[in-house]
Amino acid sequence: MADDQMVNQVDLLGEGVGERGRAKSADPGRSRAGYELPLLLFAGFRTLIDAVHAELARQGHPDARPAHGFALQAIGPDGAAASDIARRLGISKQAAGKTVDKLVALGYAERADDPADARRRLVRLTARGRDMLARSAAIFDTLRADWAAVLGEERLRALEDDLRAVTVPGAFRLDAAGWIGGTS
Repeated sequence: MADDQMVNQVDLLGEGVGERGRAKSADPGRSRAGYELPLLLFAGFRTLIDAVHAELARQGHPDARPAHGFALQAIGPDGAAASDIARRLGISKQAAGKTVDKLVALGYAERADDPADARRRLVRLTARGRDMLARSAAIFDTLRADWAAVLGEERLRALEDDLRAVTVPGAFRLDAAGWIGGTS
């Protein structure tokens, strides 16, 4: 969506959207509704993920999607069986199979025999898949630096520390797609 289109939109929080699509600063004295926090957290997440994928497209990964990044993480550096990928992502084996098919078609993963069990097939990252993960990590570092430039390093560290303090142990998982879809 073009920036000029975004200027005229109203976001879900009921605040106007200013230049470059950013929500205008809320009145610091106004009472805040509880539903705003998850929306703001999700908007921050979405902002980062969209920026990563726009940059990945510029760097030679135009077909990469957020679900692919989660799936590549679920495959891991040593590879994994499709059933393990499904469990890690919180999706059905059939959905994992389709995701793996797409990753193979895009050149991000390959299927190989499991050297420990001849009956099992593993999904492994290809050089292209490892490249996408490495580029994603570097882009996330750049985006974090951008946020630090806007918020200040101290405030950003405090935000990160505060989020760590309020999240439950084990909440950092790869099954976001399954969780949002109600399958995990």
